[in-house]
Amino acid sequence: MTDHTNTRISFLESDYTIPNLRQDFREWHLGRSRYVFWAIDLDCPTVCLQVNAAELHLADLLLDGYDRKPHITLSVCGFLSGQPKHTDDFGVSHFAAHLSALHKVQQRPFQIEIGTLASFSSAPYLSVNDPVNGLSTLRNCLTPIVQQSHQGINNYIPHVTVGLYGGSWLTQVVSDRLDKFPRADVSRCLIKHISLMSYSAFDIGGALTIIADYHFEGARIHWHETSLFNTLKTKS
Repeated sequence: MTDHTNTRISFLESDYTIPNLRQDFREWHLGRSRYVFWAIDLDCPTVCLQVNAAELHLADLLLDGYDRKPHITLSVCGFLSGQPKHTDDFGVSHFAAHLSALHKVQQRPFQIEIGTLASFSSAPYLSVNDPVNGLSTLRNCLTPIVQQSHQGINNYIPHVTVGLYGGSWLTQVVSDRLDKFPRADVSRCLIKHISLMSYSAFDIGGALTIIADYHFEGARIHWHETSLFNTLKTKS
């Protein structure tokens, strides 16, 4: 039984989708503004067309204002901080450790496949097939052993989020809608780099900012947004 089959079973067992709300999650962000994570950037025409079609198909079920470009989350990092003091802060030493781990694994470019429309309880997504386990290798590399249980690494299901549910909908009704989505050809993407991204902790579904790309060839960093964390550049 595949992970996505298990996810469908779990989705139906939930009875209702989990509604997402626009609110200030202050207990989580504690006033910190930017949350950082590693991801695969899939902002390319083929995948964008698939995501846009799926979003249109489910439009009346989704929370308005989801503005994140297609991506696959690999590993969450924490809140960007020049002087980390909370356990979920992400600073220079954390970034340096990630770079060291990436250098050691020496990942080569690999291919993934973007497939059918499926759903978690809180969000619909396009499934991802990782035939050579490139995503899994990178996730293990970027997620320390002490964090693997906390992040649910053993239950990791790579996916491309389509949007967030805006209400509590019957999962059987949503499942029927998913099944009516036209099946497109599988999109194959060659992955040559991963991206360090961030988003505003105050805006659910808000736009993503790419801070830097880590290219497998040459193990080099290409910086996009140094103003968010200039110290990272000096340490790399």
